[in-house]
Amino acid sequence: MKKSVNLFTIGFTQKNAKKFFDSLIGAGVKTVIDTRLNNISQLAGFTKRVDIEYFLQEIGNIKYIHILDLAPTKDILDAYKKNKGDWDIYEQQFLKLMSDRKIEKRITPELLDSACLLCSEAKPHHCHRRLVAEYLNNQWGNIDICHL
Repeated sequence: MKKSVNLFTIGFTQKNAKKFFDSLIGAGVKTVIDTRLNNISQLAGFTKRVDIEYFLQEIGNIKYIHILDLAPTKDILDAYKKNKGDWDIYEQQFLKLMSDRKIEKRITPELLDSACLLCSEAKPHHCHRRLVAEYLNNQWGNIDICHL
């Protein structure tokens, strides 16, 4: 029987830095995998790439990786966010994109174990990080997903 993978997800919106980093450390996260298309925006605050990489290492001895293959394309994202698109259409397009990219062959269960998928959305319900976690669980099985 395969060992179960513990995968976390977190969004930084509506969290201050203390709550954000305490959540990661409390869960035992070893690696944060950034799934955002744009991780350098001023709107990202303490989660801009150069800042979060430093803070994760200094505060929690947590590794940081940015994997663009786990992010939606600008077209898919803009259609949903900027044009107030339909979530079901976004979800179908993003699931197809992950399938076309074959993300299950580009990353490993070992990389995801004790890792946390990062994006901006406060809750996972309408967020691509949840779709990534569920897609990989459907491909591999044995992933315990916990939304922080």
